[in-house]
Amino acid sequence: MPTAAHSSTAASSTGADSLHVACPHCDTLNRVPVARLGGGKCGRCGQPLFEGKPVALDGRRFAAHAERGDLPLLIDFWAEWCGPCRMMAPVFTQAAGQLEPQVRLAKVDTEAAPDLAARFGIRSIPSLVLVHHGREIARTAGAMPLPALVGWVRQSLGR
Repeated sequence: MPTAAHSSTAASSTGADSLHVACPHCDTLNRVPVARLGGGKCGRCGQPLFEGKPVALDGRRFAAHAERGDLPLLIDFWAEWCGPCRMMAPVFTQAAGQLEPQVRLAKVDTEAAPDLAARFGIRSIPSLVLVHHGREIARTAGAMPLPALVGWVRQSLGR
């Protein structure tokens, strides 16, 4: 379970006592007090805001999570036919369980959302891109074990 210290670090970057969190189900932005960041339900659809698993994003859903939400977003650009992507998928899911609620994890299928892959200049997959308020913070390519992935994200965020 996340600690309040990590949650307050996320809020200090926005200077707020609450954060805007996009619902992983309906994409509605919800204002969540930092002290309750790990829990809560969407005010619109009533579903949990955090489930410890990646969110599948397409071009339509992308802005709510990557640009308007206050959580950093780790995006896994992948494709169904990609062997290393399939190998990375369970690791990425496990990482969601460790990094939420400080970071939202998302998967973008490059075949289904070529516009997003082009926007980020994805040339190889799997590619991981860390974004905060629509701005790229860090990027890496290739499959990696869980400890390396979690460590890379935390180091990239300065946590």
